[in-house]
Amino acid sequence: METNSPFETNSSFKAPDSGKSAAVVSYIFLIGWLISYFAMYKENKTALSSYHLRQSLLLHLGIIVLNIAVTILIMIVPTALFGYLSYVVYIAYIILIILGAVSANNGEQKPLPLLGNKAQTIFPSI
Repeated sequence: METNSPFETNSSFKAPDSGKSAAVVSYIFLIGWLISYFAMYKENKTALSSYHLRQSLLLHLGIIVLNIAVTILIMIVPTALFGYLSYVVYIAYIILIILGAVSANNGEQKPLPLLGNKAQTIFPSI
């Protein structure tokens, strides 16, 4: 006897994904970007996830380069001002992560300030 129950136990759960989860996870630092790209994006490429993967990659790589530059600057000229500069850089980084993640969660392709549009031209293959 076969019944059509809405509570089937043998069916696999597969929720429709618009790429939003890959887009949001990509903003969780560089490890989140790697997880998002290799585990979520490869099988479900969408315009939204591609857009946010490009933005978040430039954001994460930019903070690494900026961190190295500030560290070298602190080693050359050890003043407290440059130490405080690193705090400002990290606060700006966290703010940009939040802005990008909120935009991705809302399903918007809104560019991040200063680098959003540049990321689309630097990484067109993603």
